[in-house]
Order: sequence, then structure tokens, then C-alpha cells
Amino acid sequence: MTSEKVDCLIIGSGPAGYTAAIYASRAGLNPVLYQGAQPGGQLTITTEVDNYPGYPDGITGPEMMINFEKQAKRFGADIRYGMATSVDFTSYPRKVIIDGQKEILADAVIISTGASAKWLGIEGEERLNGHGVSACAVCDGFFFRGQDVVVVGAGDTAAEEASYLAKLVRKVYLVVRRDEMRASKIMQKRLETLPNIEILWNTETVRLNGEEGLESVLVKNNKTGEETLLDVTGFFVAIGHKPNTDIFKGYIDMDETGYIKTIKGSAHTNVSGVFACGDAQDNVYRQAITAAGTGCMAALDAERFLMEREVEIIADDILETN
Repeated sequence: MTSEKVDCLIIGSGPAGYTAAIYASRAGLNPVLYQGAQPGGQLTITTEVDNYPGYPDGITGPEMMINFEKQAKRFGADIRYGMATSVDFTSYPRKVIIDGQKEILADAVIISTGASAKWLGIEGEERLNGHGVSACAVCDGFFFRGQDVVVVGAGDTAAEEASYLAKLVRKVYLVVRRDEMRASKIMQKRLETLPNIEILWNTETVRLNGEEGLESVLVKNNKTGEETLLDVTGFFVAIGHKPNTDIFKGYIDMDETGYIKTIKGSAHTNVSGVFACGDAQDNVYRQAITAAGTGCMAALDAERFLMEREVEIIADDILETN
């Protein structure tokens, strides 16, 4: 196994990772960024981005991530293909293994591995992703103004997505697999006040139909077996996200679902010299702009950490000399 020593290692791309690379490069930290299994993150499967400031005419997710990457490279970031497969944060410098083959020793590590939406795995879901199928109502709801849509889920996230969409679309079908919801009582009461939301109890999605875009959704009552074809153009999966943080378990403090805990008001984790940003530590907002903001925070925190460490080393050398 080959080994390489770096000042600042960024694990993962997307808005958080690329923003961290921009700031770290400008600070002279010579960052090395490994893009992970999905270079650019979830935005690479997002067709239109209309809510990121600075793009008055909108931009596609893949185009935006190409721009982010180009900007990071312009300032000297070393951006590489590859995925972190294991880590060892018990010693310093921090150790990260890339693709099971290369050891990176880093004075500072920025985790920006993101989170992945959970999907149903039904026919048509992957093919129509970004063409009527979405996992983020706040991101994509605007494109379905005045149309009929489906939201799948039974928790607070599904209730929030349905409530948000109800302000934009003509009708929301909320597909719930059981005869009750897991959402909080206050969220359920809110749904009851919205006249354009219809809850389909004991219902599961069978198939998504459409060629260039979503045209209809086939659902089935799991008690009666009756199937119904819903003429909708939007399908929102709201069954949760999974943070891509498994390799850090045992080293980094996380919540019960795997989101990394950071010290309030910073990107610091419980491990000195290791920082987290983006959706890997954000289970609330999960937006490109908030991810970019925390990427900036992580790079600035890493810069301060390395500067303080350098001062401590110089002070120790002076003491030894005297």
C-alpha cells in the first residue's frame, strides 16, 4: 500500500466538499479532494436548480457542480477520483484509506460525504428520476405548480413535503402504507387543514409510468388489492435519507441515524483535526446553499486548527532550544 502525506484532505464532493476546497485552496492549505462514488453528489441527479443565488435563469445540477469543481481547481485544489473506504482516527496525522489501496495521512480532514435519499426500488423510479421523480419538494416543487403530485411516506418529512407542495400544486396524494402515520400529531393536524391533500391509507406504489417524463402512478390498496391509476406529473419520495458516514463509526460521534455531530456553531467533530460539513451532518435543511455554507465553515475551522498547531510546534521548538 502506498502512502502520501497531505495538509488537508477533503472526503467527498458536492456543494460542501467543493466549497471547502475553494476556501482551503485560497488559504494555502493545498487541499486534496477525493470525489467519492458520486462526483458532485446528489445535485448530479437534479435536473433544474432554481433556488441557488447567483443563477437568475436557473442551472442544472450537473452544470452547477462542474462550475464548483472548475472554481476549486482554479485556486489549486487537487481533485481526484477515488473513494475513502476506511479510516483510523486514533493517531495523528489522521489516516484515511482510499479505494482500499492508498494510505493518506492528513493533518486536517474535512468530511463531506453527504447523504443519500432512500428510494422505493419500484419500476420506473430510477429511469424517471429528475423527470418527475424527486426526493426533495423544496428543491423541485416549484416546477409542478398547478399540477397533481404524489408524496410517499408517513413520517414528519412526508407531512412537511406534502404541506409545502399543497401551497404550489393543484392536488397532493399522500400515499401511506399503513392505516396510520408516524408523523407528529401537530403535523397530522396541519394536513387535515389543507383541502387539496388526499391521504391514501393502506396504499403502496406499484409502478411509475411515462417515457420522457412521469405521466401516471399505479398504486395498490394492500388490504383490498384494488389498483388505482393516478394521473400525476410529480412523484416525491419522502421516506428518509441515509448519511454516508458508515466508515467513520467508532471514531466520530453521531446521532442515532448516523448524522455526524458537530460542535454548535462550528464544523468541529469530537476528533481533533476532523471536521464535517454538508448533508453528512445536516438532517434538517439538506439544501445546496446550506451545504456550501458549512463547507466554508469547515475550511475556515481547518485553517485555524492548522495555524494553531503550527504555533504550538514553533513554541515547543523554542522551549527545547532554550
